[in-house]
Amino acid sequence: MKKMLFIMNPYSGKRRANRYLVEILEMFNRAEYLVTVHMTAGPGDATQVVKQLAPGMDIVVCCGGDGTFNETVAGLQMAGVDVPVGYIPAGSTNDFAASLKIPTEPLEAAQEIVEGKPVYYDAGSFNGRFFSYVASFGAFTRTSYTTPQSIKNALGHTAYVLSGISELSQIRTEHVKLEIGDEIVEDDFLFGAICNSTSVGGILTLDPKQVDMADGKLEVLLVRSPKSLLELADCIAAVQSQQYNNCEMITFRSGGQIKITADPEMPWTLDGEREDGHREITINNTHLAYRLVQTRDDDA
Repeated sequence: MKKMLFIMNPYSGKRRANRYLVEILEMFNRAEYLVTVHMTAGPGDATQVVKQLAPGMDIVVCCGGDGTFNETVAGLQMAGVDVPVGYIPAGSTNDFAASLKIPTEPLEAAQEIVEGKPVYYDAGSFNGRFFSYVASFGAFTRTSYTTPQSIKNALGHTAYVLSGISELSQIRTEHVKLEIGDEIVEDDFLFGAICNSTSVGGILTLDPKQVDMADGKLEVLLVRSPKSLLELADCIAAVQSQQYNNCEMITFRSGGQIKITADPEMPWTLDGEREDGHREITINNTHLAYRLVQTRDDDA
């Protein structure tokens, strides 16, 4: 039999996936997987377990939010093994899963893992720390790691929106300098994201036609503070239409390496988890970093 390591965060989202655990495991057993199950006990636990056990497995499957996925793939990176990973999204926003059109119904996602094939994707590194889909700063980024899990469970994605709105009264701009290839971008920004995803924080979305998640590049989206109501209206229109290059408030670029100079007191968020600020930051794309098992239409 094939060997599977199944990692589950039992507190993700509204704990909805917990109700399907037996059926999920039965499905994997029928697919001739001998499953080793581990329930995460806290931050960083998934990474350590994957690092220890993944070398003996044929596949690693994680069930949880984007943070659980981050820890799982980080564990694979640390272990130095090319073991495919499956993802059953069960968090509050599931940005990364939305980008890849992974089903949010637990049994559908599990079935896709059984029927799917490994597909290579890029990832990012933030001063050496792994992230699977986004490193962000500024407005709304605090929400992902300051909203209590109990509130996330009760309200789901609404928690992010409500907490984000409450931040508006406290929003300040951050002066950031970025070197993207041969271009230097420097300004006061409300928000910034370096990502490999079409969804950021459940609030901003990128045109899938402009985002190739395996092209060796990361997308850079920067939003500066509006200087007038007209600029604010233009920004809203750009967000709604996903035409970011037509808005003076928004800078949209892509690159394989981004060097950043920022206030060392400015916190970041990596895949929804807090990262302390740094004065000098180097973000690199790790080309074809891992294999994700999925079914997909290549013509989509």
